[in-house]
Amino acid sequence: MTLLLAALFLAQAPAPAFHSKLATFDMKTRQSTVIFEQDGIVEAPNWSRDGKFLLVNTGGNLFRIAPAVGAKLDKIALGDGTYRCNNDHDISPDGKRIAFSASSPASRQSQVYVVNADGTGVKLRTPAAPSYFHGWSPDGKWLAFVGRRNEKFELFRVSVDGGDEQRLTSAGAYDDGPEYSRDGKWIYFNSNRGGGWNIWRIPASGGGPADSLAERITSDELEDWFPHFSPNAKDMIFLSFPAGTEGHNGRMPGMKLRRLKGKKIETLTTFPGGQGTINVNSWSPDSKHFAYVMYEAK
Repeated sequence: MTLLLAALFLAQAPAPAFHSKLATFDMKTRQSTVIFEQDGIVEAPNWSRDGKFLLVNTGGNLFRIAPAVGAKLDKIALGDGTYRCNNDHDISPDGKRIAFSASSPASRQSQVYVVNADGTGVKLRTPAAPSYFHGWSPDGKWLAFVGRRNEKFELFRVSVDGGDEQRLTSAGAYDDGPEYSRDGKWIYFNSNRGGGWNIWRIPASGGGPADSLAERITSDELEDWFPHFSPNAKDMIFLSFPAGTEGHNGRMPGMKLRRLKGKKIETLTTFPGGQGTINVNSWSPDSKHFAYVMYEAK
């Protein structure tokens, strides 16, 4: 490419719409520390089980990054390198595997995969698409995910070893973000059933006939998404969009990360964020911190 052509290409390339800031939040001091930032979109931090790194995605790839100021991204090569990862991924309870969602040459829509922690041995677990992973069961035997089937987004689980998907909900208009409670007895999720987005829960085996076993956990004017439990099971954090926000694909000011402890809800921080901020669990193994991403419009 000549210098003139290169200059023309750069002049026509769209500028990044957002500047991403990856931060950790200290539950004791209630302070955030930005550890990494770059133009473009960085998403969905997971804390490793030994606390040594965060797992994030950007540009369709997964990366490790140390939870320290000035750390650099370290790419994880996944199988043959043809997978385009989205922001739904997490590390297994034993730290040996990663579940991730991605499109590929075989499917333009997202599917759920399991891979060894070093990126080898990629295995498809949800042939039906689109499917988006959200949580490991505490015993590491099940993957909870959301899938669009018959034009509705509902919750499912599948064995980590493969097999048929098992439907968990059937009555919601749009269910998303399933995460197991730390004792494995419940799956918490967000749904717009009943009007507005709130956090709900069902038994881990499913919601029962017409989701008769579903229980509503939050109920206020904000739109609540993506519940995540601390390893010590004492706290649940979730992302709240401004009242009236219809979906979760946007990035905007006025986002809130809120904490549910017992029956009390507390706002921890207000910031510019949204899709990718905290789609998947990002608690540190000692339950003292969690990670999240802020998005500044450029």
